[in-house]
Amino acid sequence: MAESYDNLSTSVKIALVGKYTNLSDSYLSVVKALLHASVACSQKPSIQWVSASDLEDATAASAPDAHTKAWETLKGSSCILIPGGFGDRGISGMILAAKYARENKVPYLGICLGMQISVIEMSRHVLGLGNADSEEFNTDTPDCVVMYMPEVSKTHLGNTMRLGCRRTFFRKPDCLTSKLYGNPPHVDERHRHRYEVNPSFVPMLENAGLQFVGCDESGNRMEIVELQDHPFYIGVQFHPEFKSRPRKPSPPFTGLILAATERMRTLTNVSNGDAGASE
Repeated sequence: MAESYDNLSTSVKIALVGKYTNLSDSYLSVVKALLHASVACSQKPSIQWVSASDLEDATAASAPDAHTKAWETLKGSSCILIPGGFGDRGISGMILAAKYARENKVPYLGICLGMQISVIEMSRHVLGLGNADSEEFNTDTPDCVVMYMPEVSKTHLGNTMRLGCRRTFFRKPDCLTSKLYGNPPHVDERHRHRYEVNPSFVPMLENAGLQFVGCDESGNRMEIVELQDHPFYIGVQFHPEFKSRPRKPSPPFTGLILAATERMRTLTNVSNGDAGASE
């Protein structure tokens, strides 16, 4: 394994747009999952750290050099990943990154918060719901497209998250994510969240092209989104990085790297173990 990695001659630039980029260990599981997937695709990962706050319009005025550098880094990358996180800092920058990926056909993977960001971005800029937001960031928004899970306490934060391995069922068996996993009826992935997509907005979003292709056993909790007419734009509510291994890379991460290196043509051959042979 070490020799094969040392002999790799090409790399792929991955823009990781996050809140805690000044401490890369905050995203260690994501970094390792990118390594596993990249090596499986015969690439070395070149992670381009982008502070979400630096992408925001306010930074253009307060720190123009940081703003310019952040956008240059984002636009110079082959794909974009927005990982999980809590709190409202940097959210506007993440929304701008998701919008850039959507409009410019840049491969995009959103994990947990990153999936919710894609829902907020589509709601604001495609559906025209300018006040669309998450209940986490704005409890008074009239268009609460991401809401607190109804079974979770809003007053006691301790031991209230939806945690651990949960089953996600594919609503649309022919979707891209299902193919990445090898076309199973369901997948078991680990979760860590308090918020979910508001099911009341799902029909509107699907009519606009954001397809909810995976859900929980109830059919009401959305777990996976894919954007129509885009080479690779996927959001997952779960954390696939937690189950990634050197010899078994996470399928969503593998798909991101395949898309970034324009190797998605024979996707039906992709599985957890043979992603590198899919070219």
